[in-house]
Amino acid sequence: MTEFNIASMASHAKTASRVAAQLSAQQKNALLNAIADAIEANSDFIIAENAKDITAGAEKGLTQAMLDRLLLTPQAVKDISAAIREINGLKDPVGDVSNLALRPNGLQVGKMRIPLGVIAMIYEARPNVTAEAAALCIKSGNAVILRGGSEAIHSNLAIAQCLHQTIAELGIDKNIVSVIPDTSRTVIEQLLKQKETIDLVIPRGGEGLIRYVTENSQIPVIQHYKGVCHLYIDKHADLDKAINILVNGKTQKPSACNAFETVLVHGDISAQFLPLAAKALADAAKVSVHACKHSIGYFPNAELATQDDYHAEYLAQEIAVKVVSSFDNAIAHINEFTSDHTEVIVSQDISRCQAFVKQINSSVVMVNASSRFSDGNQLGLGSEIGISTSKLHAYGPMGLEALTTEKFIVFGDGQIRE
Repeated sequence: MTEFNIASMASHAKTASRVAAQLSAQQKNALLNAIADAIEANSDFIIAENAKDITAGAEKGLTQAMLDRLLLTPQAVKDISAAIREINGLKDPVGDVSNLALRPNGLQVGKMRIPLGVIAMIYEARPNVTAEAAALCIKSGNAVILRGGSEAIHSNLAIAQCLHQTIAELGIDKNIVSVIPDTSRTVIEQLLKQKETIDLVIPRGGEGLIRYVTENSQIPVIQHYKGVCHLYIDKHADLDKAINILVNGKTQKPSACNAFETVLVHGDISAQFLPLAAKALADAAKVSVHACKHSIGYFPNAELATQDDYHAEYLAQEIAVKVVSSFDNAIAHINEFTSDHTEVIVSQDISRCQAFVKQINSSVVMVNASSRFSDGNQLGLGSEIGISTSKLHAYGPMGLEALTTEKFIVFGDGQIRE
């Protein structure tokens, strides 16, 4: 696809974004219901197109984990429709007015929530993102341009066909959702230059993709490079809770960005906790351990941890372990190695938990709960469109409200400024 076509697509999306912004909540809900119905009705077609991606992926040597993420079954298609219906059931943030206050001069000043405009999504592998990102953008009154990876091109275009057919049937500008059919890197380069028409870029995928987008974009980018999530076991921890949280956060889905990568253990309870941790991690998934000199003796076949291990996002059944001498040392370690994703403390001491929450400024800070809950759906956002570990303009898992901003609204009765 040439630069002209990308520029044209973005221009059409900009025009369509004004249509999307004016859709009523009832119109958006009707559209999303119809899209969910269409995806289920076209399940056989979507699965047949997905099979082409699976075959091509196997021939290219994609890993089994990648193929698993790519595969669409009848249940997976139903799950996509269910996710759209769940988004549909969320409160529409557009048009909400807050902080309306009367000024001394009689003016009423408040803020109204409005859509961002045009969102560009650049993502890898998962075809469900095509439908769910489109649904989130529609519900929040935005237009969206979707650029998926080459490994899912047939699946993405099949879902896009359902989206466009449904949007057109309801008499709405189909350009509120655009799916780029060209998966070459040059398309991303040109897309990232459309600063006059695209308002925000959200990349979802590996660290390499996100860094490439951030370094080459002329448009603001939501950044989330990686998830180095820490678990701190305090000296006042309930050890049963600590073991369960460790095993769940590390082994349930190690490829997720909200899985634990480092566990810090207070020295006062290390002799009690570490044997339990070694057995639990071995029993659960034979987790490979990179241990500090104070903990390595508890883990058979462990490697001595290096500084690089504390920076690592393993995304596998692998974890770094470090014994810390104090609460303050745990805080210092997290602040040095954090990726600003998710940090967890396990402790029965309320004051230490409060201090942890206050002193750690990652996008999600948790007390006595698994990091696997650091997910938009689990946090009550419905589906998430991405995660931000930069503080502007959103921080943490992003749902509908993060796809909007606020404008000032002022109501007067003829006032003029003296």
